[in-house]
Amino acid sequence: MRKVAIYGKGGIGKSTTTQNTVAGLVEMGKKVMVVGCDPKADSTRLLLGGLAQKTVLDTLREEGEDVELDDVVKSGFKGVRCVESGGPEPGVGCAGRGIITSVNLLEQLGAYDESQEIDYVFYDVLGDVVCGGFAMPMREGKAQEIYIVCSGEMMAMYAANNICKGIVKFAEAGDVKLGGLICNSRKVDNEFQMIEELARRLGTQMIHFVPRDNMVQRAEINRKTVIEYDPTHPQADEYRQLCRKIDENKMFVIPKPLAIEELEELLINYGILN
Repeated sequence: MRKVAIYGKGGIGKSTTTQNTVAGLVEMGKKVMVVGCDPKADSTRLLLGGLAQKTVLDTLREEGEDVELDDVVKSGFKGVRCVESGGPEPGVGCAGRGIITSVNLLEQLGAYDESQEIDYVFYDVLGDVVCGGFAMPMREGKAQEIYIVCSGEMMAMYAANNICKGIVKFAEAGDVKLGGLICNSRKVDNEFQMIEELARRLGTQMIHFVPRDNMVQRAEINRKTVIEYDPTHPQADEYRQLCRKIDENKMFVIPKPLAIEELEELLINYGILN
């Protein structure tokens, strides 16, 4: 079983990228479980046809500790298993605790057992937070592969670099490694070259460049991934390429984060801060 966590700046398109990648994997015949680690509980919406899935924390609040695996795992597109951790009531408690509670419960209920025959577990993690419960996929060894969704925007690159600092810290105590950067294009000038250079300096790879296309929003409005909504569209093939690259990936590294001066120099060299 390969355990993958997707990180990146808030709003960069992690959940969209995760769900479309997972759709490609299950289309290939892989058995996948997605664990949403965002209190908004929107990490599985496209895989479930827009269904607002009941979260683990809501289930525990309403039904107590006596729950079964089927109470928190729902079947989505081509049998993908969907879980939403959820969060506390607004203004009460720590959202990071939801991830810890959710993953611990899934373990207790046997969601990760060999009998489940899962090829991949994907954790879709809130924002670029790498502390507390949000770092659990790294800290607790729940994920061995980290992919960072970024773009050529300054703050997205800053967040990617910051996440790499977290990976370095947790790699020292476990098996977590960086599998690469996924560029979710925002059509920034020199974006492809800039993210390739960022990846090179970090000691990793840009595993795929996902072009910007309105088909992604069109599919989302229809509550589907691109692969399900329009499987013949070129954007569907982009996600298929991404999932194949992840499936075949052998490059896992402990990254070498940049100093802020180096990051700014990179941005200046590619014309962003001029």
